[in-house]
Amino acid sequence: METSSTNHIVESLTRAIVEHRLHPGTKLAEQKLADHFGVSRTLVRQALFQLSQNRLIKLEPARGAFVAAPSVEEAKQVFAVRRMLEAEMARAFARSSTPARIKALREHVAQEKLAVQQEDVPSRTELLGDFHVRMAELMGNQVLAELLSELISRCALITLMYQSTHAAEHSNDEHADIVKALAAKDEELAVRLMNEHLMHVEENLTFDRKIPTNDLSLALT
Repeated sequence: METSSTNHIVESLTRAIVEHRLHPGTKLAEQKLADHFGVSRTLVRQALFQLSQNRLIKLEPARGAFVAAPSVEEAKQVFAVRRMLEAEMARAFARSSTPARIKALREHVAQEKLAVQQEDVPSRTELLGDFHVRMAELMGNQVLAELLSELISRCALITLMYQSTHAAEHSNDEHADIVKALAAKDEELAVRLMNEHLMHVEENLTFDRKIPTNDLSLALT
């Protein structure tokens, strides 16, 4: 029961962040969350710890929990690391491409497209990020999948803070192009398309944008 309650809090707060109801820098008061979810502060604390492990919130001694607010420098570093990792991942995937792996990726891209068309923001955000993790999983590289999962969680906050326009449709199209290159086992094209895709995401960020704030009570209603 306790695990179920903790998971519910984690999922609710994650969804509030993804749906732009909870913004970077918002204070997450334990008592307010305990009252809202009707649970003990101990369960809230467990949920906040899980979210801090995913880099979605920051726990500050004597101050409490806040939705994480990555700096511009951190944002640039995260994207730089992703390009390094994912360029080589694209090369390795193309080299070891199989019909089954391509089929799985195409099915994922189709799910993305549907979420984009339905303007399902939470699903769209999750699926577009998971495309990259899915590539690592299909290659059987769990370490890479875990690394990418953490980086992409941080990217979700970065895009929330700095993205000037939602380029979800373009991301979906670019994923489809990457899959075509992988299916053709064209290593160089796959690497180039992956680099360009990540560069496009980063280029859509506006680093002089004023960071938004929000009220916890309003965000969770």
